[in-house]
Amino acid sequence: MKNKNRLLLWMISILSGLIFLSPFYIVVTNSFKTQKGIFTNVMGLPKDFFTANNYVEAFIALDFLKSFTNSLLITVGSSLIIIVLSAMAAWMLVRTKTRLSSFLFLVFAGAMLIPFQSVMLPLINIMGKVGLLNPGGLMFMYLGFGSSLSIILYHGFIKGIPKELEEAATIDGCNKLQIFFYIIFPLLKPITVTVSILNVMWIWNDFLLPQLVINDPKWHTIPLKMFYFFGQFSKRWDLALAGLVIGMIPIILFYFVAQRHIIKGVTQGSIK
Repeated sequence: MKNKNRLLLWMISILSGLIFLSPFYIVVTNSFKTQKGIFTNVMGLPKDFFTANNYVEAFIALDFLKSFTNSLLITVGSSLIIIVLSAMAAWMLVRTKTRLSSFLFLVFAGAMLIPFQSVMLPLINIMGKVGLLNPGGLMFMYLGFGSSLSIILYHGFIKGIPKELEEAATIDGCNKLQIFFYIIFPLLKPITVTVSILNVMWIWNDFLLPQLVINDPKWHTIPLKMFYFFGQFSKRWDLALAGLVIGMIPIILFYFVAQRHIIKGVTQGSIK
């Protein structure tokens, strides 16, 4: 009976994996086909219709280096701000045992339940009035939307750090900032890796917020470039699909390099 259940579980897992990977198969295989090859046989391998020129043309038309640089600057800058400020906020909430600190933690937890769409228009209206519809304003908004989950993750992890370490540092003459950056922050490495991965993947792939905030074409990120690129080449599926693959490659590589840290960091944070 156990063998049958195990076999059934394996079959379900394999079927689910095939269903999940099928869109990637379609995109990748058709990105190497000519326009005629795509319409001739969508599911088949390139074979007689194979071409690599799609990637060269899509790379140039997408202005990939520029859009990649924009995405990298916005993603790294936003993630660093979220990591540092969220870690500091979580540390103070853990170490300050008051009703106010408990209430603030509940506010951050409750903020995760508010859908972006409900505050989207008022937010853009306010940010436009203060002149922050630019990359700097976009990073500020990412801080607001990304800090809640980050604070919750840091909060659980910091509870396991002995307070005696901070007391010893205080006796040695360290101020609050020195205690945080020299004592606490280095100990947060496991959960910091998890927080950085989650935020990097979210910000890198985000389309809606940059589309609302960034009006200057020179600051278009990869998702924005892909949106306009796909519209420009909607009749050229060969170039459009090659562009999609180019846009996916950086974040896929990043995920495979860092994926083993995600579960590790979340698990340690929950246990502590």
